[in-house]
Amino acid sequence: MSHEIPFLKSPDQAIFRDHMETKVAQWISQWDGYEQLLAGVIGIPLSKPSISHSGASTTPAAVRAAFKSFTTYSLEYEVDLQHLKVRDLGDIQMHVTDISECHRRIEESLRALYKAQPNLIPLIFGGDHSITFPSLKAFVERHPGRKVGIIHFDAHHDVRNFDDGGVTNGTPFRSIIESNIVEGRNIVQIGIRGFMNSKPYHDYVKNKGVHVYTSRDVRTMGINAVLDKAIELAGDGTDVLYVSFDMDVIDQAYAPGCPAIGAGGMEPWDVLDAMYRLGALPQVQGLDFVCIDPTVDVRNMTSRLAVQIMLSFLAGLAMRT
Repeated sequence: MSHEIPFLKSPDQAIFRDHMETKVAQWISQWDGYEQLLAGVIGIPLSKPSISHSGASTTPAAVRAAFKSFTTYSLEYEVDLQHLKVRDLGDIQMHVTDISECHRRIEESLRALYKAQPNLIPLIFGGDHSITFPSLKAFVERHPGRKVGIIHFDAHHDVRNFDDGGVTNGTPFRSIIESNIVEGRNIVQIGIRGFMNSKPYHDYVKNKGVHVYTSRDVRTMGINAVLDKAIELAGDGTDVLYVSFDMDVIDQAYAPGCPAIGAGGMEPWDVLDAMYRLGALPQVQGLDFVCIDPTVDVRNMTSRLAVQIMLSFLAGLAMRT
């Protein structure tokens, strides 16, 4: 009998066939409930906690639709991914109205999944950024006695106070810091942008020891130098790393399908190179993508870019095996 993971619903997938090539839509097939996996795609279709209008709940479906646009082979890295055991585990079913119940389901489902799949690297597609806190709680619990560090790509600090809106997509890193599941000094934020964060929230992260590299820092220092520091700081005294990737870190010209678009963001090449490096790093054991809104996207280009970033991460992961 296959493993029963609470609230996890099997994906709907279209299969595309061509005897000369393997598409990602063919390779990342539905998990059969038995196979032990290297990595797995997990959808969390939640957007109700978003403080701005968002159709992020439609992202998992849009990402799966984008799978048909890519092959499994990268000539740049000279790697074909189709032999990696990566499958689609489906979506964690959300409650219709109750946000706290949605977050509870995320945590419970991931806990059960990690028990069934001890070596799985989760590739989580939200959903808005509120999904990161319950996802990370399950991730930290999965590694008892081991310290976790976080590398967080985002235009925003995401440390809003709870008094003015409760738990939202703007609060996950305040929740993480105040719950003490990850120390501030082991959190590195990359791509934070000016005029998108208030001074009190910037002061908050500095006072908590969070390391911040702005989008301008990436431009002036170069992504490799920034990532060198991020790996060093997030990895200082930690055993495992988690990467949280908010797509609005990317400039709006390349990622128009985000609720909080803006100019001056990171460019795709920097992101692709960074995620390849992080994929090759053995300490990195979890990854989430958040804050895509396919309902306002153009030709699904933001979800397509997210898939390309995921594939670059997996190309790095292939270097571990």
